[in-house]
Order: sequence, then structure tokens, then C-alpha cells
Amino acid sequence: MELKLLNAEGQSSSNVDAPDTIFGRDYNEALIHQVVVAYQANARSGNRKQLGRDEVHHTTKKPWRQKGTGRARAGMSSSPLWRGGGRAFPNSPDENFSHKVNKKMYRAGLCSILSQLAREGRLNVVESFAVEAPKTKLLSEKLKTMGCLDSVLVITEDFNENLMLAARNLVNVLVVEPRYADPVSLVFYKKVLITKAALTMIEEMLA
Repeated sequence: MELKLLNAEGQSSSNVDAPDTIFGRDYNEALIHQVVVAYQANARSGNRKQLGRDEVHHTTKKPWRQKGTGRARAGMSSSPLWRGGGRAFPNSPDENFSHKVNKKMYRAGLCSILSQLAREGRLNVVESFAVEAPKTKLLSEKLKTMGCLDSVLVITEDFNENLMLAARNLVNVLVVEPRYADPVSLVFYKKVLITKAALTMIEEMLA
């Protein structure tokens, strides 16, 4: 598999060889869906709380007598059928939303996503990617010149403070290191820019 190597103007100057084991996989939609759903589910904190019928503020007095009124039987106002009553099956803070995904499946899902991005021409390689100062305007102009300002995920080999600070105010731009390239971001952004050094790191991670 060959990936396009872009210059500072966003033009393809040459190609970079990439292993087919990572960037030449078949598109496995079911696996990608499972990996993305599991990643989002595992990110949930589970901090929502609802009140059961034993926790709502209510009186234990019977609303009306059992027989003779013509109305349905009612024991207390905390019934889930009543307005202001407790929930029948309330959500608790200790609810577990996590999904189990094996490492082999997770890596295979990432490879399938990267392969599809490469086939669609949405994955491009750059020699290096940096800005001289932590200015959003500098990064915006750089991405605009390369035609990637609308939606792009930038993967760099190490933490670049100027680049991170410059991208912080751009809604559709995310800068991450290879180890933080998650399946949701890879699917969400329209284009992916990756430096040659970061490409080597990803190959080592997914080998």
C-alpha cells in the first residue's frame, strides 16, 4: 500500500510505502461498529441517578379506601404509575456500561479503519507538522493552504505545545499522538494527516 506524501501546499509530491497488514485490510463493517460502540460505551461515567419508589418523598397513607369509590385500587402515592412517584427500574450511579473487546479485535478494527481511509484518499502523510508560535491563526492558514481546514485529525509523533495550543480553538481540528488515535476520531474526521515519524510508531503499535 502506498500513501500520498503531501507538501506544505497540500500537493502530492511522492508516495510512502505502508505495510498491507495495517493499511491494506478488507473493510469489516461489523468489527468497526463493535469497536466504535465499545469505545464510546467504555467512556461513559455512569453517574446518573433516579429515585425508586422507596426513595421519593411521599406519605404512607392510603390515598382512598380500597372499595366503594369506583376508582382503581391505590396503596401509596409513590407508585411508579403516579405523577411524582418513583421509577420502577431506576438508574443507579454504579451501573456498568463497559463492553469487552479483545486487544486483537481492537487492533484489527483500527487497521480496518485506516485501510478504508487510505482507499478513500482521506489518509495522507506529511514530512512534519508544526507551527512557529501557539497562534490559532497560523495553524488555520496552514490547514487552509493544505485544504484540510473543514475537518482534520492530525497525528504527530510527540507532544508539540505550540501545535496543541494553536488547535485548541479550532472546532473541527484535533491534534493527538499515535497512542491516543482512537477509532471514534478516525471515523469522525473527514481527513487524517499523519507525520512520517508517527506513521512508523503506528506501524509498531499495530504490528
